[in-house]
Amino acid sequence: MITAKPIAGALGAEVSGIDLTQAMSTQQFKQLQQLLVEHQVIFFRDQDITPAQHKALAQWFGPLQSHPAYDTLADYPEITILESTAEKPSKIEQWHTDMTFRKQPPLGTILRARIVPERGGDTLWASLGAAYDGLSDKMQSFLSELSAVHDFAFGFRHSLAEPGGRERLAQALADNPPVHHRVIRSHPCNGRKMIFVNRLFTTGIVGMKEKESRALLEFLYQHCESDEYSCRFQWQPNSIAFWDNRSTLHKPINDYFPAHRRMERITIDGTIAD
Repeated sequence: MITAKPIAGALGAEVSGIDLTQAMSTQQFKQLQQLLVEHQVIFFRDQDITPAQHKALAQWFGPLQSHPAYDTLADYPEITILESTAEKPSKIEQWHTDMTFRKQPPLGTILRARIVPERGGDTLWASLGAAYDGLSDKMQSFLSELSAVHDFAFGFRHSLAEPGGRERLAQALADNPPVHHRVIRSHPCNGRKMIFVNRLFTTGIVGMKEKESRALLEFLYQHCESDEYSCRFQWQPNSIAFWDNRSTLHKPINDYFPAHRRMERITIDGTIAD
């Protein structure tokens, strides 16, 4: 029987009672789907899945996306490799929601740990719904009328600045011009309202002066990143995190340099943010 044990007040639960190396039933899928929406990020331990099993699990939830800026596994273009070494440390250190630079941001992400450092390398998640609930009625009303700009080039500015970076990512730049999303989004499954901005990809509020926009966004970032809206997960080999990208922020903690850390990620296609 599938069970879920919450790990924090706002979001996050460890799931047990399912072997992800085995074919999943429709009933199990519906249970996981419900747990994902309810807990926003769910975790599994000791799941030594193959790339084919990783892909099969994700396909239950929708079509799969590729990422324009990361290496992928041979024969599995849907599985991106997130790897940090002494020679090539990770550049992503900010709170963010994945790929909001797309008109249809992802539904969610399934991240599997292959190599983890002896210490450090945890990941934080934060609930955008809990953050919205923590705002005053007046602020909620004000934000509901606003849209924000999300930009691939801004999020990958460090990669673009590397020698040859702009040439390597030329197609990604062409395919991903800046897009607008509403600042307050409703979850398509339960209607819960969420704050939909993030430090990595959001560049400004539409119709506001730069100074106003910067001040408002900084307030929202700090508010969403508050401890009471977050949870923390300590990785082990063969741990899996499955998060609802529509309702969460996340942040890798890069405190393990120069140790080796390798993760494999599949991202599930979403719908246009409402």
